[in-house]
Amino acid sequence: MSATKLDRRLKTWAQRFWPLIFWLLVWHMASIAIGHDILLVSPFDAGRRLIELAGNVEFWISVGLSLSRIATGFASALAAGIVLAAASARLPFMRHLLAPLVAAIKSVPVASFVILILIWVSSEHLSVAISFLMAFPIVYTTMLEGIEQTDRNLLEMADVFDIGPFNRLRFIYASQVLPYFQAACSLSLGMCWKAGIAAEVIGLPAMSIGEHLYEAKVYLATSDLFAWTLVIICISILGETLFSKLVAAVIDKIERAL
Repeated sequence: MSATKLDRRLKTWAQRFWPLIFWLLVWHMASIAIGHDILLVSPFDAGRRLIELAGNVEFWISVGLSLSRIATGFASALAAGIVLAAASARLPFMRHLLAPLVAAIKSVPVASFVILILIWVSSEHLSVAISFLMAFPIVYTTMLEGIEQTDRNLLEMADVFDIGPFNRLRFIYASQVLPYFQAACSLSLGMCWKAGIAAEVIGLPAMSIGEHLYEAKVYLATSDLFAWTLVIICISILGETLFSKLVAAVIDKIERAL
């Protein structure tokens, strides 16, 4: 590796990490100023407790179960949002029919949905439903906008040359809508994860991140509370980064094939 490339990489890493180091120092100084671990633990105590938790099998089971539930809700929202957006773009009555429902889902607070859904489903499935409800409006509205913004000249050309539905989807809609799909995933994934964890805190399904957060609050285990919060932040950042790269790679392959 040349010295120029090495310097460029070091500069990039420095730009990424110095804000993190700054806020960790602020956190540490605030914990020293407060002087009570129950109110605010230091980042070192939170990190040490996180390492201790990571050595427990229950930790990984809880992370895996929470992640699988929320991922299920997110994947369901993606599928439903894409299908219903396509139907609404094709059938005006479907768009009018879904408009009040989508508006209601976007407006109702998460806590209200949690209480209502707990009447119908068990706590184990609560985070799935909440994740779905948080992601669906974003996916639906973004994908519908992308379909409606498709170049009309291309569609008219398809009519003139009598291009079939499959080839229209492949050669016209795919290239036009893929950027909107990428934006929908980026916008909904983080919100889906946070809302799903919040639902677990209220519903308290066994072996979940939300259950551990609630127990940390009840027993005033502030180090546990911050450790699990760090887990949530790390999974959110890592998940969004990996999923964004996966979507970008898939989009790049599709565009190359078109």
